[in-house]
Amino acid sequence: MLLSRWLGDWVDIVTPQTLRADLQAGLLGALLVLPQGIAFATLAGLPPQYGLYSAVLPGIVAALAGSSRHVVSGPTNANSLALMAMLAPLAATGSAPYIELALAVTVLVGLMQLAVGALRLGLLANFISPAALQGFTSGAALLIAVHALRDGLDAGVPGGQSAAATLWQTLQGLPHTNLAALAAATSALLIAVLVRRRWPRSPHMLIGLLLATALGWLLRHETGATLVLTGALPSPLPSWHPPSFDTATLGTLFEKALALSVIALGQSLSIAKVLAARSGQRLDVNREFVGQGLSNLIGGFFSCYLSCGSLNRSLPNLQAGARTPLAAVAAALWLLLLVALLAEPLAQIPRAAIAGLLLLVAASLLDLSAWRYLWRLDRSEFAVAAATLLATLTLRLESAILLGTGLSLVIYLYRTSRPAMRLMGFDRWRADRRFVVRADTPEPLPACPQLHLLRMEGAIYFGAAAHVADQLHALRAAPDAPRHLLVMAKSMNFIDLAGVEVWETELRERRALGGDLYFHRPRPQVLAMWRSSGFLQRLGEDHVYPDKRSALADIYRRLDRNVCAQCQARVFWECRDDDPRALI
Repeated sequence: MLLSRWLGDWVDIVTPQTLRADLQAGLLGALLVLPQGIAFATLAGLPPQYGLYSAVLPGIVAALAGSSRHVVSGPTNANSLALMAMLAPLAATGSAPYIELALAVTVLVGLMQLAVGALRLGLLANFISPAALQGFTSGAALLIAVHALRDGLDAGVPGGQSAAATLWQTLQGLPHTNLAALAAATSALLIAVLVRRRWPRSPHMLIGLLLATALGWLLRHETGATLVLTGALPSPLPSWHPPSFDTATLGTLFEKALALSVIALGQSLSIAKVLAARSGQRLDVNREFVGQGLSNLIGGFFSCYLSCGSLNRSLPNLQAGARTPLAAVAAALWLLLLVALLAEPLAQIPRAAIAGLLLLVAASLLDLSAWRYLWRLDRSEFAVAAATLLATLTLRLESAILLGTGLSLVIYLYRTSRPAMRLMGFDRWRADRRFVVRADTPEPLPACPQLHLLRMEGAIYFGAAAHVADQLHALRAAPDAPRHLLVMAKSMNFIDLAGVEVWETELRERRALGGDLYFHRPRPQVLAMWRSSGFLQRLGEDHVYPDKRSALADIYRRLDRNVCAQCQARVFWECRDDDPRALI
């Protein structure tokens, strides 16, 4: 019980079966991070061992302190490039001062991320729409596929480029494809697929990697083929090293840490939400932020540079059958054990074999049926997903998810800026006075010439105020328009200052015409706003009614009797009572 409170509810589902699955998935994760950690550290301008340091301790802390069961944290491509871009002007990359700055900014990022989680600002994650996540997931799959294709063909295309440039140069380099690399990538992919189909519960990706590595060894030793290998591995065991830096640079580092915090949290959050959606897990975003913050805060004191959720290790972790965060812990521990005991054999893993497995992960993420469903359901949401996909391929990951979220909010604001305003009538004489929408009824009863019945549906806030005001003006300005207006406000769920001004204007104009304004069942929060603004006092509390019967009975007494005498509609029961000839 105590462990569940501190670590999460996943503790309650740990069994020998889940442990076995997590150990298998962790072994694959350790093998994946070996070449990536080294490569990412180089991109960050740091010695290679710092990439492996950052794959161990931050991965363990983020897994145990966070919320997601499948996110694997560590060094990433985007973080590494951003870190070097921000720190390179301050010190020579790879130098001792540069390393100290990298560790110091990692500690600051950890503190900021921890503060975001502690202040419970994770509610911002609720604004990431499913359409934006769909586009991000598919875009991420294509990103993984493009860069994996480059490694799988090994045609001499340099890394560190955009997806479009990488794909274009890869296609141009097809005649120069390394056939041995292609064989290793293809064998890893096909073996993993076949093993998964034949034995669904087996560690298919790990089996594919091992057999493809064996094939690569045969090709190199029997045919003399050349393959890019993982290479010599430095020790991944992090050491205690509090960062030291000139306090005069603290202001500059704070600004850079703020930007890096946004980048890292954006990536981690997007990946965590994608994995939670695919696994059915309920995600605690604030806890996830705390976990990421602690991983960087603690990691910065143990020679680890900036880490966050890794896309191309988290997705394979889920695909490999990971059940709990212990898979990420196992990956870190496997990494230590493997490098200590099997450094030489591990150095023989072809990069192309890893690329083949990443192609399998990418294929599993491209859900074309979800795109077809989105197209049929809502074209505007489809456009949001498509724009997010394009942004994922051309911008930074966190920028892409922000763009998708922004577009979703714009569409939402547009829709809510035009709340429905429906003229109502009676479909038949009944004691409960049942209303119907006049425009949707073939033959409604004639309308009262003195009273409009209007149903408001939606919030009247600053974005919707102009639309509502225009519609109300159109009702007043129509020839022979009724001068009285009863608003059925049960579905008017929110109102702000601009909304109050709309009704202030309507009240003033109606009374200037000799009519009046009335409301039926406004919500308590709307009434509270009207009271605080003084509108309710100007309207009069006797103009607010709890039910339609009392509203119509009272408003009927305020109508012009001369008009009533000439009226043939006889809409209300009160009209019938005043005229015995009225039809029932």
